Amino acid sequence: MNQFHPMKKIALFPGTFDPITIGHVNIIERGIPMFDEIIVGIGHNTNKSTLFPIEKRLEWINEIYKNEVKVRADYYEGLTVNYCDSIGAKYILRGIRNMADFDYEKNIAQMNKIIYPKAETVFLMCDPAYTPISSSVVRDLIRNGGEASAFVPKEVKF
Repeated sequence: MNQFHPMKKIALFPGTFDPITIGHVNIIERGIPMFDEIIVGIGHNTNKSTLFPIEKRLEWINEIYKNEVKVRADYYEGLTVNYCDSIGAKYILRGIRNMADFDYEKNIAQMNKIIYPKAETVFLMCDPAYTPISSSVVRDLIRNGGEASAFVPKEVKF
């Protein structure tokens, strides 16, 4: 008897996660039932100045998902689609908060599809409660002595 074994559905959720926010967690949690594995890929973006070292960001993500076998964190440099190819990811998971995010993400997704047709970008609209939350706003709060703990998972300590 020949049984059908579908390929493992691996999604890359790329970003800087500096720091990971409750908005990111919302997207990951909602993506878990859709994929066999989600790799939270911390990409090196030369256009962004980061506040937290990569090791700290990896540690936070791994701590948040220590009991979830479908989620793991990793770090990569270079093109996201090249990293997708290296890990066998056929999906790129992205969260959208507003139309500005959509316009930005749509252009990247279309370019990625041209460069690496094997991967599909999957957009999830963030839940409305998370619309105003971004890593850059959280970083500004932290840099200026504001209280940011409401916007990050409890595992994120700074």
